[in-house]
Amino acid sequence: MKTRVGFCFFLLLALLRIVLEHSPAFGAEPQWVEVHSPHFSIVTDAGEKRGRETALRFEQMREVFATLLTRANVDLGVPLQVVAFRNSSEVEQFAPIWNGEPTRIAGLFQGSSDHAFIILDMSTANPWKVVFHEYAHQLLSGNLYGRAGAWFEEGFAEYFSSVEVDGKHAKVGKIPDSDYASLQHGGMIKVSELFQVTHSSRIYNDTSDRRTVFYVESSMLVHYLYDNSLLNQLWNYLRLITDKRISVEDAIQQAFGMTSQQFDQALKAYISNRVSRYSTISIPDFVSSRDLTSAPLTSADADAVLADVHLHSPYYREKALPEFQEILQTNPNHAGALRGIGYAYLQQHDFDQAEQNLRRAEQANPKDPRVHYYRALVMERQGKVSKNRAELEEVKEELQSAIELDPAFSEPYSLLSLVYATGGEIDKALTTIRKAVELSPRNEQYLYNLAMVHLSAQDLDSALALLTALVNSATPEVAERAKEALAEAESYKSVLGSTRQSVASWPPSLGKFFVFDHLASPRAQNAELAVESTSPLVESSKKLRPPRFLKGQLTRVDCSAPPLALLTVISENRTWKLTVSDMNHLILIGADTFSCAWKNQKVAVNYFESSAGEGNVVSVEIQ
Repeated sequence: MKTRVGFCFFLLLALLRIVLEHSPAFGAEPQWVEVHSPHFSIVTDAGEKRGRETALRFEQMREVFATLLTRANVDLGVPLQVVAFRNSSEVEQFAPIWNGEPTRIAGLFQGSSDHAFIILDMSTANPWKVVFHEYAHQLLSGNLYGRAGAWFEEGFAEYFSSVEVDGKHAKVGKIPDSDYASLQHGGMIKVSELFQVTHSSRIYNDTSDRRTVFYVESSMLVHYLYDNSLLNQLWNYLRLITDKRISVEDAIQQAFGMTSQQFDQALKAYISNRVSRYSTISIPDFVSSRDLTSAPLTSADADAVLADVHLHSPYYREKALPEFQEILQTNPNHAGALRGIGYAYLQQHDFDQAEQNLRRAEQANPKDPRVHYYRALVMERQGKVSKNRAELEEVKEELQSAIELDPAFSEPYSLLSLVYATGGEIDKALTTIRKAVELSPRNEQYLYNLAMVHLSAQDLDSALALLTALVNSATPEVAERAKEALAEAESYKSVLGSTRQSVASWPPSLGKFFVFDHLASPRAQNAELAVESTSPLVESSKKLRPPRFLKGQLTRVDCSAPPLALLTVISENRTWKLTVSDMNHLILIGADTFSCAWKNQKVAVNYFESSAGEGNVVSVEIQ
């Protein structure tokens, strides 16, 4: 008996040891798995079953959105990675920082123009509400032009987070009883105050009951607008706020036909009477579990994904480079780590290190579209787009490879439009920048560059309309650039009218393209892009001034890089280097065609100054 008891005791110890070694609850290393569905990638340490469930739920949400909004774009312009953590402590390592502490979140949408992430806490009681909420943010970004305010973005996401799927049917728009209780307990926010909450407001980032009220009331307000067919009035309100820059109170009165106090009463009555409606819809061609695949991830693969999340976060960016370096110490040819470290060096403007690592990443995985895009971006930052035809073609090939591998990735289209414009292929530049806008309609960088291409194509009305709207951008850098470009475009139109001639290019356009650093955002959720670049094209655009005039002696014309031409003009004992962007499409007075043989010729030139002694030509008069 004693022997048997001893044997059982040691058997229990052995079993306990196995449990402790393999159970995540007791601090063991997490076991990571990647689940692929037709449209999503889920990386999780919460187990394969939860990963497959998450992928299936995302596919459901995609189908619901496509069914409800038949004209919606569900193929978004930014690669999306879903990371589902097994517990809250892991999520905390990626949560936004507020007042020096990580915020408590069940989920997070972390956006940028080259890669977006959804972070989920799978230990919550019902993570699917968070799943749908976060994915709705991504869908909204791919379908809404401009910014609608934090309340609408969160309210819209909450509205769609209520989706309940049962087989091939879904219920949409149902308000949970807990939302009514939250407003009864926490009180309501005045509509005029709700409309003014931003992503940097205290109420948006705080962990108190007031943040809960903000989310719930925003959702209720979206329900109210949907149920009372007031979306057209909402768009009118947003137009008044963004374009007319009138007060919130006046915009409410003009758009909704009531004062803000009357709006408060109408919303309270709607909530008190519980008259909200929800609908049941059919989901056609639903993805089944048979369409899902899964595979375990090595620790290096999982660490590379998590480092990539840090790399794209304004709060943890500095952690990413050493994390990638640690992976490469034991896995020197790890494709994900090489790509990540290359992009990290690119953001530090260490182009040699960036190029070296990205070349190795491309060798390790030539089918990674982001590697091809990053390599093209490095070459653009090094000025290779404008140096010679061979280097321009190399950049073009990298971008075309990225597009072929991921046709829904918007950034390569945007950069390719710059390359085409630099080479004088304006029609192709217009086609590619329009594709970028189609994929990411809220990206103001793309809209600005679209205006520049319209100017190059001599479509002044379209360009001026875009620039006029961008002058009112909530992003100061965008508004400033648009204001400068608008003034220059109007001056150019005036010059064009005075000469009574027709041209097909906008000379300074190449210097005015935006090429953004994607990690300069001050916040994580729905991140804006700050306008920063070392590109010589972009740097020259910052120095452009209103058009100027000079008379002098044209001593030399350099046509070695057609269609560009460089004029050397001496005026009042000062030498000017003036760039013609396209010698075949230039305003000429006193001559029928442009000549590379002009020498010791008296000229009068209208130009935009780009730096001391340099400028971009608007018109040339041969005297």
